[in-house]
Amino acid sequence: MNKILVAVTGMLCASALVVSAQDTSKSKKSKLTAEQQAVQKEMLAKYDTNKDGKIDKTEQAAMSKEDKEKMTKAGLSKTGKKSAAKTTTGSTTGSTTNAPAH
Repeated sequence: MNKILVAVTGMLCASALVVSAQDTSKSKKSKLTAEQQAVQKEMLAKYDTNKDGKIDKTEQAAMSKEDKEKMTKAGLSKTGKKSAAKTTTGSTTGSTTNAPAH
């Protein structure tokens, strides 16, 4: 009887954690600040050549370095995260290949 109660209690706790995790993932999509909205509007007006409301890879390639930095500072750039990950991966790979073999 006690084993059944412990099992049921464990399942209820696990279910509560899953539901809680799902609720927080939905709320993580925060609204853009006024500054972010202004930067986004400016970049879309300047670089969105196909007028789809998004800046795709070809449009992003045409962006100036200053505008890319402006987007990164406003927290709108996804490329900053990717390039940081590539840099980290590259440096990790480099350090393991240079390690002496025993």
